[in-house]
Amino acid sequence: MSDARTPAQIEADIITRREQLAVVLDEIGVRVHPKTIIGDAKAKAAEAVDRTAGRAFVAVNRTVSDVKAQFVSEDGAPRLERVIPAALLAVGVVGLVVASKRRRKG
Repeated sequence: MSDARTPAQIEADIITRREQLAVVLDEIGVRVHPKTIIGDAKAKAAEAVDRTAGRAFVAVNRTVSDVKAQFVSEDGAPRLERVIPAALLAVGVVGLVVASKRRRKG
């Protein structure tokens, strides 16, 4: 059995390889096109922002739940022993801020 190929077979192989190379070059051209590069960069940035925003949302949600658990019992009733001191503290801080603003004006 001989491995000799005919000139027609060689020519057909060359044509096939040229077509394959043309497809590869077209793909490379699309990949290195500035619009494609910019689009990929935008997509990666958007993905990073979404991922960061998602993590931030989870962290804030967890913190809010933790704080809520400090002021509300498991059955949903307010824990007055914690709510009243926190409310008094908030009123005191607001009072100090208002008083300091009045002193600055006067």
